[in-house]
Amino acid sequence: MSLNEADTCRKYVLPKLSAWEPEPHLITEQYYIDAGRILSTSKKIRRRRRKKADYLLCYTRDFPLAVVEAKRKLKSPYDGLEQAKEYAELLSLKFAYATNGTGIVEFDYTTGLITEIDSFPSPEELWARQRQAEGLTDEVADKLLTPFDLTGGKIPRYYQRIAINRVIQAILQQQKRLLLTMATGTGKTTVAFQICQKLWTMGWNRDREYRKPRILYLADRNILVDQPMLKDFAVFPEDIIHKIAGEAIHSREIYFAIYQAIAGDKKSIGLYREYSPDFFDFIIVDECHRGSARDESNWRKILEYFQPAYQLGLTATPKRDDNVDTYRYFGNPLYTYSLAQGIGDGFLAPYTVHRVTTTFDAFGWRPNPDELDRYGRTIPDEEYQTPDFERAVALKVRTEAIARHITNFLKKTDRFAKTIVFCVDEPHVQEMVRALNNFNADLARQYPNYVCRITSAAGEVGKEYLYQFQDVLTQTPVIAVTSKLLAIGVDVPTCKNVVLAKVIKSMTDFKQIIGRGTRVEEDAGKSFFYILDYTNSTRLFADPAFDGESTRIETEEMDDEGQTVEGTEEVIENPQAAEDVPEDDAPLGFTGIAEDEDIVPRKYYYDGGQCEVIGEIVYELDPNGNRLRSFKLVDYTKEQVRTLYRSSIEIQQRWIDTERRSEIIEQLGDRGIDFEDLKQVTNQPEADPFDLLCHIAFDAPIMTCKQRAEQLKRKGKSFFEQYGQEARAILEILLENYAQGGPQQFVLPAALKVKAVEERFGNIREISNKFGGAEQLKKAIEQLQSLLYAA
Repeated sequence: MSLNEADTCRKYVLPKLSAWEPEPHLITEQYYIDAGRILSTSKKIRRRRRKKADYLLCYTRDFPLAVVEAKRKLKSPYDGLEQAKEYAELLSLKFAYATNGTGIVEFDYTTGLITEIDSFPSPEELWARQRQAEGLTDEVADKLLTPFDLTGGKIPRYYQRIAINRVIQAILQQQKRLLLTMATGTGKTTVAFQICQKLWTMGWNRDREYRKPRILYLADRNILVDQPMLKDFAVFPEDIIHKIAGEAIHSREIYFAIYQAIAGDKKSIGLYREYSPDFFDFIIVDECHRGSARDESNWRKILEYFQPAYQLGLTATPKRDDNVDTYRYFGNPLYTYSLAQGIGDGFLAPYTVHRVTTTFDAFGWRPNPDELDRYGRTIPDEEYQTPDFERAVALKVRTEAIARHITNFLKKTDRFAKTIVFCVDEPHVQEMVRALNNFNADLARQYPNYVCRITSAAGEVGKEYLYQFQDVLTQTPVIAVTSKLLAIGVDVPTCKNVVLAKVIKSMTDFKQIIGRGTRVEEDAGKSFFYILDYTNSTRLFADPAFDGESTRIETEEMDDEGQTVEGTEEVIENPQAAEDVPEDDAPLGFTGIAEDEDIVPRKYYYDGGQCEVIGEIVYELDPNGNRLRSFKLVDYTKEQVRTLYRSSIEIQQRWIDTERRSEIIEQLGDRGIDFEDLKQVTNQPEADPFDLLCHIAFDAPIMTCKQRAEQLKRKGKSFFEQYGQEARAILEILLENYAQGGPQQFVLPAALKVKAVEERFGNIREISNKFGGAEQLKKAIEQLQSLLYAA
């Protein structure tokens, strides 16, 4: 008998890996690399089959060296080499092996050579080869192997492990400016913690003194330092952690600070100067694209002051025209993990875009002659378009039309799905809150905070709403309305709807806002999210720069007062630093808004007219790639099926066999094609899935399951007559079940455990005896299916 892959691994491969067995963690069998891309079909959530390496060979628990792909004994070891290389490249490993249990093929990334070998190299040999190729000294090599801290229960994912190890190696090899580019929701804080933990554990410091390193975690918002300090970094002893606020304490080892708390202003030189320039050994700059590296930024001088320290920038944004200073300062990223990779791996949630158009956005809006706004001012006679709305002119009925559409969408999907609505400025936020609350008054009566405002102007109340909104276990608030405050650094794992009621021109801003919905929280029912776009801002998805190579594109960014600002945004912690930031990026509690703002508006407010939603196009993420497509399911299915199969005959030959039929269904499922969806859009609820597939792809006639069953009864009498009375009755029941429920009714053993069979003929063994044994029973059901699909 030929051995399958599992048998080959057990009997032949494992014995050849005996040199890796002194410590159990040196070999990981069936190592799952990703989580399996999330696919949503017919309101059902499923995952694509996960990528799985047969063996991961690790020098220590946390430091892998090689991957092994095994094929069944009758195959060539070369048959597995490409897959081994794919996994090795994904895992950033230097050695890939493929074997059939007898022969072994090695691909060595340090030399580029393919070699046939008789036995697997030992851990020591591979580690020595990698060390030589990368120029690692004994000291660097030993410290590089410092284990992760798994106290908190978070085991780093494969890409996090790569990022951590690359940063540690670069630091140990004395690279002082470092950068990681990782999409929102992929765990930059986890990476930062493990890097700090490794440096702290090994006692590394810049001067090679006998002491722990002094580390500064720097960001531009309280939430960006409070969350890591209270969560991931809580593993560290409490007495070594300090948040710098108000005074400079020098006796700790790990410090957290926001720029605004340590920066100087016109009245002071800045708290940071109370630390010597060489005080910190290592500085982490979170969300570093947000202005700290800009030459003209007031915050750049903080990084320059601490120039002796090793500095690591963390960002979710690839290099672009609006953040080029970040890359100029920190250098090219040591590692990049993009949104597309995160979605493809199943670690991030995919999305569906609803692009919605109102009458005003479609045709523009122009005031009547001498039209007055709500404050009695004459509105300039111009034709206003989408970018002008809520910046130059606020149209109350447009806001209400959008709010009504959002409400109707939630009623169709889930009225308690966490939703973030991004507005232009504070007055727009207030108008939107009022409209959404009133359209949802039935729920607001029971849940007064069903709709809430989370902006800087909301103060402590807004801060409390934010905490409740983030809480996975808290049902309300449901709809959070903001302008910029929730765009960055706010983790809302259960956010299912991201609503764009403002024009977004900056790709940096766009990626951050989309990132609010990308977290996966399956325990809370969050596996995908919707983007409702009322301003055509999702056009940026079509820009190759969204998740591709870095390009230089002219961008423009608006602050909350409708003014164009240059470069990337920064945020404010106190009024003195106001020249650096848009106001709504201020922390909760500071508004920076004049007291008479509501009395003397900065734009025109028009309360008349009529506006309604006149168009909606749905774009889905192509399950076979990462591009948004607005497509008809039938056309897409035809395209995919004709790519996989040459004719209906080829499908028929595979469909007859239960296992191969399952492969077809799984292949189509991986491409986002579900038969229930197809039945619905073609209005063929009774069609046999095989006929429906062949009809769509090759224009074959459609037959229902019932029609196929009746045809077999007429033409296949000789087939049934060859069996005894009881065996024939069992086959007839299976055929009737197929007529009612489709081909899944033939799947064993479930097909024989139905009430109609068990009550009359007993258990599976008793049923098998009526056919002369289990093998004869299986052949009978296979022949039944073959005859069923023969026509």
